[in-house]
Amino acid sequence: MESGGVPRLTAVETISFARGIPAPECLPVAELADCAKAALERDGLVALSYGSTLGYGPLREWIAERHGVEPRRVLVTNGSLQAFHFVLDSLGGRVIVERPTYERPRKILLAAGAEFDEVRVEDDGLDVDELERVLASGPEPSFVYTIPTFQNPTGSTLSEERRRRLAQLASDRSVPILEDDPYGLVRFDGDSLPSLFELEGGRNVMYSSSFSKTIAPGLRVGYAIVPATLGPELEELAASTYITPALLAQATVFEFLRRGLFEPNLERVRGLLRRRRDAMLDALERELAGRARWNRPEGGYFLWLELPSTVDAAELLIRAAGAGVTFVPGEDFGGPPASARLAFSFVSPEEIDEGVRRLAALVAAAPAAV
Repeated sequence: MESGGVPRLTAVETISFARGIPAPECLPVAELADCAKAALERDGLVALSYGSTLGYGPLREWIAERHGVEPRRVLVTNGSLQAFHFVLDSLGGRVIVERPTYERPRKILLAAGAEFDEVRVEDDGLDVDELERVLASGPEPSFVYTIPTFQNPTGSTLSEERRRRLAQLASDRSVPILEDDPYGLVRFDGDSLPSLFELEGGRNVMYSSSFSKTIAPGLRVGYAIVPATLGPELEELAASTYITPALLAQATVFEFLRRGLFEPNLERVRGLLRRRRDAMLDALERELAGRARWNRPEGGYFLWLELPSTVDAAELLIRAAGAGVTFVPGEDFGGPPASARLAFSFVSPEEIDEGVRRLAALVAAAPAAV
């Protein structure tokens, strides 16, 4: 049994490498329960009523101070995906996204019939040279959507050199960029890199993040930092969407922050997820060396698996599900057919070991190696 009470799996259990969510041990349940109680006792009349459409005031001020901006530029959202919704609804037009990219924004764009172009992601992140060619090939985009740190789905990180080039490009050409950064603080190795928002000064770069990966996803507390000129329009969109946000959840997050619990909890989460990342890397090396390729993310929730070119990951998933292991095919994110996203965040190291063993047994029958 792993510390935290995760039971050993049995042979019949399905092991999910598809779920990009924190393991149960990552969730500070007792602390959040006490914070929710304290938030109600301290500020219940505000937290339980209609309030500012932009979010719980003290939390907005905390976020603003952390990022060195005025509170009027902060919109607290129901998770960071809602920030993408609001920016898309507000700015419209042509959007440029990464290839592959987080599947939910991609599905939103497809469902809306929106025009979008894709720019490939490499080991060092977004290919800035290709982005420049795409920018030159059509009308100015309404914005560029990027996840530069521990990207979903690949786990890759935009290098500092590319960050500086991209920030300069945004500044020189006044290209709006939405930097989505829910995983950036979940770093296991290496040095932290400056955000695009910091490098560009927040004039053309908008920034979104979430407490889902650092505190708890069920609270649904994310946020966006936008230009002051865009704030009123987003406030109108928010008001027409939900009138007022879930202030009690936001007040609970603020109490958690106010008590100084954020950094210790983050360090604990990093340790739990680092062990899972290492377990997956070890298992892949043991079971799939020479038959597949994968990257070594320095943080986050995912890694990217490149299968033999003859393997269709969608077909492999059908067989894998029958063998008790699941993942997300790369095509769901706009990636090639012989690729997959493996999430290590939810499952225990023991489950990772067994799940990779099951998956490797299915890949072993592939007619050609990579």
